[in-house]
Amino acid sequence: MKQIILGTAGHIDHGKTSLIKAVTGTNTDRLKEEQKRGITIELGFASLDLPGGRHLGIVDVPGHEKFVKNMVAGATGIDIVAMVIAADEGVMPQTREHMEICTLLGVRHGLVVLTKIDMVDEEWLELVTDDIHDFTVGTFLEESPIVPVSSMNGDGIPQFIETLDSLCAEVPERTTTGLFRLPVDRVFSMKGFGTVITGTLISGKVNVGDGIMIYPGKIGSKVRGIQVHNLGRDSAEAGMRTAINFQGLEKTAINRGDILARENTLNPSYMVDLEMHYLPSNKKPIKNRTQVRFHTGTSENMGNLILLDREEFMPGETCAVQIRLDEAVSLVRDDRFVIRSYSPVRTIGGGRVIDPIPVKHKRFQPAVIDGLKDLADADPEGIIDYQARMAGPKGVGLADLLLMTNLPNKALGATLGSMLNSQRIVLVDKESRTYIHQEVFVSLRGLNHSVLATYHRENPLKPGISKEELKSKFPRQADGKLFMLILNRMIKDKQLVLDEDTVRLASHTVSLQVDQKALQAKIQETYRRSDLTPPYFREIVRTLDVDPKSAKGVLDLLVGEGALVKVKEDLYYDRKNLDQLKARLVAYILENGEITTPAFKDMTGASRKYVIPLIEYFDVTNVTIRVGDIRKLRKR
Repeated sequence: MKQIILGTAGHIDHGKTSLIKAVTGTNTDRLKEEQKRGITIELGFASLDLPGGRHLGIVDVPGHEKFVKNMVAGATGIDIVAMVIAADEGVMPQTREHMEICTLLGVRHGLVVLTKIDMVDEEWLELVTDDIHDFTVGTFLEESPIVPVSSMNGDGIPQFIETLDSLCAEVPERTTTGLFRLPVDRVFSMKGFGTVITGTLISGKVNVGDGIMIYPGKIGSKVRGIQVHNLGRDSAEAGMRTAINFQGLEKTAINRGDILARENTLNPSYMVDLEMHYLPSNKKPIKNRTQVRFHTGTSENMGNLILLDREEFMPGETCAVQIRLDEAVSLVRDDRFVIRSYSPVRTIGGGRVIDPIPVKHKRFQPAVIDGLKDLADADPEGIIDYQARMAGPKGVGLADLLLMTNLPNKALGATLGSMLNSQRIVLVDKESRTYIHQEVFVSLRGLNHSVLATYHRENPLKPGISKEELKSKFPRQADGKLFMLILNRMIKDKQLVLDEDTVRLASHTVSLQVDQKALQAKIQETYRRSDLTPPYFREIVRTLDVDPKSAKGVLDLLVGEGALVKVKEDLYYDRKNLDQLKARLVAYILENGEITTPAFKDMTGASRKYVIPLIEYFDVTNVTIRVGDIRKLRKR
């Protein structure tokens, strides 16, 4: 069955609560102070079974200007507004402010209820009705019915109920496939039940036994029980006025303004990108960094408006702004909001969220300004394209894309699949479902190519760069899996070659010039003839009187080819000479069970400056193992 929420709106003492009582029999003024003063302060709730079989949840909001923030909280999630106007007073200041708030919150269905008709004559009633027609011109209530009623004698109440029944048929049904989200508007404790919250379930579905999380604090709990319109149920879905109680949750752990959702589905942020309309009724422009009150869902937060493309925001204008908040909020794209001035407190604007988890923007950046303009009107593919570009090498995950697009999981999956097929995005990690933009992917491939080209140019005699060194040139915010994905893709496309741990461009070959070949022969012959007592490399450079950098390039090439072996810094050996020593060492230990450093010194015929580096080299290469002052063969 379609779930519909009706919210009242209108000036103080225009009969909103009396109207609800006349229709439902419920007095929504539950506080003693409310009943004593005869005004609504907090939100009130009731329900009504309509003639067509639909069940209507009702939220009664306060009309006093001091309690407008409670009115905004109550207006969250309503489908139909009943704009209540008293016949004896007509349109008043809070009537106008409530109309602005409902418009800013995106309410599209409603009616005007002209109350207290028993207190005026027909002529006055006709004048007030004409005034209401003028008041609603250009608003979502322009063509809506005006129903005159008296809550005192019941006149017009049946017509009001019939009109509601007809309006409900026009309200589109909410989807239950989106994220489960319930903004909290009441928190209380009940003996035998524990902590209970109430709110309008704005999307998705929740069941008894479900694990949930309270945002923005990210406090986990479990649903113990659910009531909808005072009746126990196993589940609740979008559009229902819902009460939920929890297992083991203290009342102090949750507040009005918090949002219930599933674990790790929302991402609290201190910044939000907004498409904001600054009401024409304002008398002066907003300046950058103006402190304001930010109302969304059932929460109120203080923040500063950052004007990204202008110095002043003029009345009647609409533009993209970023709000930076004192406390984090947990939103999704297209959530509605209301902005109220800090002092004196009044409604000045509102609109919708275009990016719930943005980066911090600098002002007057053409790319940012144009990007947000495009984002405001973008379809799902356009949103994903924008967010993937903005994320850069870090990428954007599925959980955040659900918030950024406000799409159901299945629809988002289909959109991502289409974009993967058209090569607009690249899947980096199947487990976390992280994506990067194709242009970012191509740019990072280019970075790899550029790093290697530079390395080969500066080190022409080296076969390539180590994989770890190449990775160190990658952007720090990029995932290691992205590096490997790009590396493997470039190898597959025959752009790169990976030889053990060394990466090179496929086009790179080591080619010695005539003078380098001659130097190579001299260096190699020097090490071959010196057997186990070679000169340190710096001595070879000095003896041959060659450029150290050129000589080092040739030396590295010989090491890379395996002709020479580096035993320690600046000390190298001919491979064959070292292999022969290794064979003698192994044979000695096999025969004697062990070897001492003096015995090894006798074997080599070298001084300690060679003996110690050599015996330690055999330890490091797992030929021997040191046990006290002796060496034994390492077990294979």
